[in-house]
Amino acid sequence: MTIHEFQGQIEAIYFEKDSARGLDGTFRWFIEEVGELARAIRTKDPARLREEFADCFAWLSTTASICGIELEDAVGKYSEGCPKCGGTPCECKL
Repeated sequence: MTIHEFQGQIEAIYFEKDSARGLDGTFRWFIEEVGELARAIRTKDPARLREEFADCFAWLSTTASICGIELEDAVGKYSEGCPKCGGTPCECKL
């Protein structure tokens, strides 16, 4: 599944409900999922990590959709390497 297809699937499942909740409420759900991912990272349980990464990506996708952003286009920012130095790997000084 491409990023575009995933975002379309999430829109088909949740867009009506998420857009009714609004950007602020939906973004807060995304942040809550990031917190759950942080807890899963501490457990190092691969199954839980997969679940939380999927949830974060779904909430990020629906938040982008509410904002009118196509994630597959947005990630093009990194298609040529680091957006600052152009390197792959990045050669920027910390």
